[in-house]
Amino acid sequence: MSQASFENICVFHILDGLREGLSHFSSPSRVAVVYAVGRGEPPRICDPQGLLEGHEPKLQDYFLYSSRWRSREDIEGLHILSHEETDLDLSGIISLAARSNSVCYQMWFTEEHPDMCSLGPTRSWLEYAAEMLSQHFAIGNVMGLDTAGFMLQHCAVHAIRDFIVDERSRQVGLDTQIRVYPFLDAILGVSATKEEGASPRGRIVVVEPSELDQVRFVCRFPQDEQPQTANFKHVRKLLQAVEDSGRVLVSDGTSVLGIAIGPMPGAYLAAQFSGSYGFLWIRNQLVCSFSDGRFRSSNLRANLVQLEEQLLETDMSMEKQNALFKIASTMVNRVRDRKHGCTVVVDMAREPMVMSGQHLEEPLDLTRTSQLKLACSLAKLDGAVHIGRDLKLHGFACLMDGRSVPGENRARGARFNSALRFTAEHEDLVVVVVSADRPVSIIKDGVELTALCHFHHVCGLRRPPLLAEWVMS
Repeated sequence: MSQASFENICVFHILDGLREGLSHFSSPSRVAVVYAVGRGEPPRICDPQGLLEGHEPKLQDYFLYSSRWRSREDIEGLHILSHEETDLDLSGIISLAARSNSVCYQMWFTEEHPDMCSLGPTRSWLEYAAEMLSQHFAIGNVMGLDTAGFMLQHCAVHAIRDFIVDERSRQVGLDTQIRVYPFLDAILGVSATKEEGASPRGRIVVVEPSELDQVRFVCRFPQDEQPQTANFKHVRKLLQAVEDSGRVLVSDGTSVLGIAIGPMPGAYLAAQFSGSYGFLWIRNQLVCSFSDGRFRSSNLRANLVQLEEQLLETDMSMEKQNALFKIASTMVNRVRDRKHGCTVVVDMAREPMVMSGQHLEEPLDLTRTSQLKLACSLAKLDGAVHIGRDLKLHGFACLMDGRSVPGENRARGARFNSALRFTAEHEDLVVVVVSADRPVSIIKDGVELTALCHFHHVCGLRRPPLLAEWVMS
């Protein structure tokens, strides 16, 4: 096999496995890589889904008009470059660069989604891809490339574990006795275990054994009776003792030591179970969420970027734009947390339209916390809540009607399709539709602004082009 063919197959399998894995951990994700195999070779780029389009000037300045990315020294193993060394700062892009003897330079890129808890696990994932590429170029054999791609599809737990270890090492040093893998397994196992039909709620904290004397224990279990975290059913039952309270279960990572209250010492790990979903923390730093037996990068907050963009296009003052956005965000996230659907009509006209529904003698002032809470409760009723640019609630249980429009989706409910029809006939409205199962749609002018972009499937690649040719084309 020629070098060009090997290079093509190697880059394709690793890039495709990485893309598949990140798309399951986050929203659908694109991946790209810029690399140079030999020390004096020009850089090549593999960007099959157009992730780096629009960033050509910075790539050109860094790779073509400068040679600071090139190494003049032999490198043993894989050397990951710091963010300061790469100095690209591409908006909306996570990147990681590395050097090795087999691949002189490589920089991997993927999307930075706005709802990510932390960029750390994704960067660890990119590091795996860099290590795979270096290893297979060093071996020069295509036999293990299928396995490499498969491994990169299923790296969520390993990426989270590596980020936790690196972050705790940075905060407290390398001297740690906490085993992270058993705790991560316990999180997924407990989250999927129901007790009398109810999903788990409560908090488990993992503390460094050397710092346990700083924990305020309410009670401790004898050493020979400490429940193992691997016994998911037992831990799930114990969580009932700390549910809806300030108490937490305290663990060393493999056993539950007792129940405690108050602040925890050091760079502790914490898993917050909130029913069907939960969050993993390092101290007060959010790492990721978990639900349905899987870890995810999402912070589970509604992504209302498109609403914010629509508000920016109005003639409202920046102060009013921010206030209206915060009101809509509060209502949407509270509704999602309570797991019932709703429809929020954001009316940006100078004079709010009259909608068919329940009106009020005096509109509710949503800048007041008590009235905003009332509006969130009114959102439970069938029909839409109507918010004006004056930051007031003008109606609730409002009906939306209109003629049929293209783009209606029978797989979606009446809220979604009614919003499509209604906004198609009223141009000053943006409608936010919250489904009971948490998805959020933002609709304007009869079009869903939040519709997912389905990237074309990558079936195979030619040899990646030179970066200079790619920039020119």
